[in-house]
Parts: sequence; C-alpha cells; structure tokens
Amino acid sequence: MEHPILFVSLLLEKLGLPVPHGLVGHTLLEKLVSPHMTYTWLLMLFLIIVPKLTMGSKLTLVPSKSQNFWEVIIGGLEEFMTENMGKDGARMMFPMIATFALYILVANLVGLMPGFMSPTSNLNITLGCTLIVFVTTHILGLKYHGLGYVKHFLGPMPWLIPLMLPIEIVSHLARILSLSIRLFGNIMAKEVLLAILFMLAGAYFAPLPILVLGVLVSVVQAGVFVLLSVIYFSGAMEHAH
Repeated sequence: MEHPILFVSLLLEKLGLPVPHGLVGHTLLEKLVSPHMTYTWLLMLFLIIVPKLTMGSKLTLVPSKSQNFWEVIIGGLEEFMTENMGKDGARMMFPMIATFALYILVANLVGLMPGFMSPTSNLNITLGCTLIVFVTTHILGLKYHGLGYVKHFLGPMPWLIPLMLPIEIVSHLARILSLSIRLFGNIMAKEVLLAILFMLAGAYFAPLPILVLGVLVSVVQAGVFVLLSVIYFSGAMEHAH
C-alpha cells in the first residue's frame, strides 16, 4: 500500500513534503514526516493549543466548565501520584507523568477516527517512551540513594546475591519489553481490527462495537503505562529492605 494514511498523505502533499512509501521512510526527511512522527507533531500542537484555548487567559476562583474539566484531570492524577509516591515525589515527577498520560491517551484515541492513526501503534514511539521511564527510574534511584542504590538488586541477605542479582537485572530489563510491547501490541491490534472491519463490513454500524472496545482499550492502556511508571519511580525512591 503506497500511502497508508490518507490524511497525512494529503497534508504532506499540500506542504510540498515527501510522502513516505511506508511507515518509516528511507531518507531523513521521510523519517521525520513518517505517519507516526507526523501524528506526534500534530498531537503536540493539539495538547499545547487546546488547553490554552479552553482555559482562557487566567484561572478563576469560580471555575468555568472547561477549567473544572482540567482541574478534575490534573487533580485526580496528582492525588493518585501522591498516594503512591508521596507528596514530594509526586510534585517532582508530575510534569513527566502528566505529559505521558495525556499524550498516550490522546494518541491511542486519535486512531479511532477514519484517516488517522495512533502514533502508539508504532513500536518506535512506545519504545522511546519506555526508555525515558527506564532511564529516569535509575536516575531517581541514584539521586535518592547514591551508590547504595545497588542494594535494590542484591536481596535481603548476602548469600542470596548470586541468585538475586541476575534475577533483578533481568526483571529490570524486562520492563522495557513489558511497557513498550504491551502498549504497541494492544493499539496495533485495535487499528488492524478496525481497518479489517471497515473494509469488510462498511463504515457504519458493524465496526461500532470495536470502536467502543477501542475507546476502552485506549483508556486502559494509557492508565497501565502511567501506573507502572509511577510504581517503578516509587520503587526506585524507597529504601531497599
């Protein structure tokens, strides 16, 4: 299939940019405007512009409907992080976690619209997010414990070190596969199933159950990614037992 995403193909053609003949492209410019990257740029603009437009110029003591909407989302996420990481940890990591939560949720949902795709249905995007979480986890461990962070990998007793050290190293590396492939696999499966139903059963009532399921999968997968990220950060910051 030459141009897999119609909306992106038309947009790139209007801008005079090359249209990749695949999901990745060959040249550097084609890679930068490949579908998953193009939709990432669009989502970044969306997440910057829409809150700015809906919130207005300043916050008010009596919130409007749009301000109330954002307060519920931000307040709920902050409360969830505080319960799992403590007040100081939640305040420090909130910008990163909130960015992941909003980006992944919107990225998952945008693929439900015809002519659009979810950037998270590409392994490069989910792997990039996962590597940020993985590296940040160990940076937090070193920040809070210094070289003593290695105790997290050694087990409770010295004679268990030869057993626990390899297990802990493998389990931490497995997080990269767990976070990235879980999100990528679920969203890719949702998009493939929707595409098949649209082609075989038409664009009206037949795909509706899968659209509803797609919304549920999109919300759940965003929540799972955020939940596991918070757990990993919290575990790195707490003292080893």
